[in-house]
Amino acid sequence: MLVLIAQVALAQKTYLVAVGIGDYPGYSSDLRLPTKDAATIANLCKKNNSASYRLLLDERATASSIKSTMSSFFSNAGKNDIVILYFSGHGCPDGFVAYDRIVTYDEIRQILSKCKCKNKMVFADSCFSGELRVTGNTAHGGSSKKQNVMFFLSSRSNETSLELPNYKNGVFTAFLERALRGGADYDYNRTITASELFKFVSKGVKDATGDRQHPVMWGNFDNNMPVMKW
Repeated sequence: MLVLIAQVALAQKTYLVAVGIGDYPGYSSDLRLPTKDAATIANLCKKNNSASYRLLLDERATASSIKSTMSSFFSNAGKNDIVILYFSGHGCPDGFVAYDRIVTYDEIRQILSKCKCKNKMVFADSCFSGELRVTGNTAHGGSSKKQNVMFFLSSRSNETSLELPNYKNGVFTAFLERALRGGADYDYNRTITASELFKFVSKGVKDATGDRQHPVMWGNFDNNMPVMKW
């Protein structure tokens, strides 16, 4: 009985907010795959009994909606749980482009800082998102070192995040989904760690794009931090 209670106490749940924006206001900035990307990552949670999610697509993914959903949903997470913000859409050095405006890195950081859990991560399949890393003021990368937050971004600051004709998702998301589904579980313990995730996705993306795209992982986190448990 004591063993069972200990296992229940240590059980980890995953809370995912998946955002995909392909249909931006107007026509010139529309994208082809982000809504499919976000749905792909969200559908992964349907197959995991310890994971739950919220999915925000296109016009539902306003800045206020993204922030309020993160705040309310992530507040359910306990100390040992996992929270993930997944974003697919336009990126910029200051953050991610929501349906109506930019959600800045600082806004994301503030929301995550209020979350009780110790396993916090942001995945982004967006062009130029790697630029977040090189800015050192408190509104960007500098303050992130004080938090246990992992950022896994689809490309370097001078690269675009590629979509290939034979892929149903962006290349980064395609390998991210394969990794989280179990492809990155190199030691077969049913837990995907940060280091396992990077190893699998980084190699897959570089090989698939002919070394034109290089995912970036950074932040203050343990390499053995759990990303997904099955």
